[in-house]
Amino acid sequence: MKTRYVLLAALALALAGTACQPAAQAPAGLSDEDVAAIGESIGSFRDAVLAGDWAGASQLFAAEAVWMPPNAPLIEGPDAIRAAFEADAATYTAFTNTPTEIVGSGDVAYARGTYTLTVAGMAEPISDSGKYLAIFRKQADGSWLAALDIWNSDLPLPE
Repeated sequence: MKTRYVLLAALALALAGTACQPAAQAPAGLSDEDVAAIGESIGSFRDAVLAGDWAGASQLFAAEAVWMPPNAPLIEGPDAIRAAFEADAATYTAFTNTPTEIVGSGDVAYARGTYTLTVAGMAEPISDSGKYLAIFRKQADGSWLAALDIWNSDLPLPE
């Protein structure tokens, strides 16, 4: 019986000691510099696409990047992403990719936004608008590269 009370007292003391410990600090959010760097990466992607600079566009993806285009299989890695751009051979005459939210903590962040684009090179130019979500990882050199990128159109499927 005494052993039981001793164990209960020890348990109570352990719980009380844990309750007095400071709460674990959540990782700090992104700095203004990190948010700006992610915004610059998004802008650099837009500029590379408009210039048809597929090497430059693919360099904005992390080594482990996964690109998830609509209605197509996912594509892994910057080299495969570049090859997909080059195989498409589209000419983008207009492209905006406007982030509406950039949030993160530590070395991971996401950017949510909207896009509009116009592609030429066929009988009629094609225009589209939609939304995207990209996950970024901070690299050892302090840059932010896209690790996951997915987007889809707001337009209904053609009949």
